[in-house]
Amino acid sequence: MTQTFLASLARIADFETNPYDVRALRHEDWASGDYVQAEVAGPASELYVVESCSGAMLPVRPGDEIVGALGERAATLEGVGSYKDVRNGRMHALTAAGLFGWFTSFACTLPSPMSLVYRGHIVRDGNKVTMRQFAIRAKPSKFSIPTILLVGTSMSAGKTVTGRRVCKLLSSAGYRVVGAKLTGAGRYRDIASFKRAGANTIFDFVDVGLPSTVVPPDEFRQAIRPLLSRINDLKPDFLVAEAGASPLEPYNGDAAIDELGDTICCTILCASDPYAVVGVRQAFGITPDLVAGPAANTSAAVDLVRKLAGLPALNVIDRGTLPALRDFLERTLQLNLGEPASRLC
Repeated sequence: MTQTFLASLARIADFETNPYDVRALRHEDWASGDYVQAEVAGPASELYVVESCSGAMLPVRPGDEIVGALGERAATLEGVGSYKDVRNGRMHALTAAGLFGWFTSFACTLPSPMSLVYRGHIVRDGNKVTMRQFAIRAKPSKFSIPTILLVGTSMSAGKTVTGRRVCKLLSSAGYRVVGAKLTGAGRYRDIASFKRAGANTIFDFVDVGLPSTVVPPDEFRQAIRPLLSRINDLKPDFLVAEAGASPLEPYNGDAAIDELGDTICCTILCASDPYAVVGVRQAFGITPDLVAGPAANTSAAVDLVRKLAGLPALNVIDRGTLPALRDFLERTLQLNLGEPASRLC
């Protein structure tokens, strides 16, 4: 028996409670953020799973249908693709979250990506339904929340694990924390893990109607500003903000950092190796307060980061380093994590 799955990019929509129709549209009428329905085609591989609106990973099989959204991805380690390259209705799941397009470049070390057949756009009253229709709206305000920024040299560099550790330490000390993923390709599990680690509230770019942040910079800034305004209205003590991928990739990491401006009071660079730390510093001019990720996996790596870049490094994956991370946050943010919360940054 075939099933229809709502992928996690549909979590901001109302498809579970309000009916909709599916109608095929001409390719020239497609746009990033359009909700569409596609049929799973074979042969299946390990990547034939879909991330549900709750973040659960569910297996799918040929014949099942998935509601997702058109968009683009430019992942350095996995694949590059776009809805613009779809031909004759043949598509790929660019991520398990229901980001749909066609891979033009894909890592040969991975199983075959999920193949899909376009069945049509989600429509109501003859009009297509888009992510932007469900986006957060907020009155513009100057963003002023002290921000711990997590940036990386690539995807899978340890940003999410580091963010969880920071959220846990701050929230355990009584601070009100908002966790946010400002750039990347839509997945819910990363930012949901910030909530489990103690963040009071979580957001990502999906909340403002973007399936990924591979969009023109002006479009990204226009979308992300209401999100920052909403966070500002909540008046947390800290924002723990992850910029997915790296600032030099086409995900608008540089624009996100610019929008945060001088509210950034701590920057943690998660790097794939010690030499990548030097590369990001030279290419983007970022001097982090701490290096984490694989670049700090061993004492030899930590020593090399210090030698090459003159920066401290910490293997935050090792829970034994939590006291050292706590000390680092106390020094950098000028607070005492053992005392009642107070706004110090």
